[in-house]
Amino acid sequence: MSEQNLYEKLGGKEGIAKVVDYFYTDLVLEDEEINQFFEHTDMDKQREHQTKFLSFAVGGPNQYSGASMAKAHAGMNIQPENFESIAKHLNEALAHFGVSEEDRNHVLNKINTLKDDIVYK
Repeated sequence: MSEQNLYEKLGGKEGIAKVVDYFYTDLVLEDEEINQFFEHTDMDKQREHQTKFLSFAVGGPNQYSGASMAKAHAGMNIQPENFESIAKHLNEALAHFGVSEEDRNHVLNKINTLKDDIVYK
């Protein structure tokens, strides 16, 4: 399976935007353990950035022009358990939209490569 196929399987940018919207609205912002990280965040902008980032991460076109992961998370002091909660919610959002376990694992493995740029920054 090529990554481009995964991008297409997820429905391209539009499909990924639906996953991202569900991820934030129904999961992340409802989780009292992590929603404080988004208290002062423009969520429309956050959703747009996350959609572009996730699209790129699964083999879609590189439209992400945001800050590096380390810079974007500087000063947030995200703990390993916070990172794991976000990953769990991403897995749940992908499952909600019928993404197979194999494809969800592929996405989560990609996201896990960024852990060192996000945790304890």
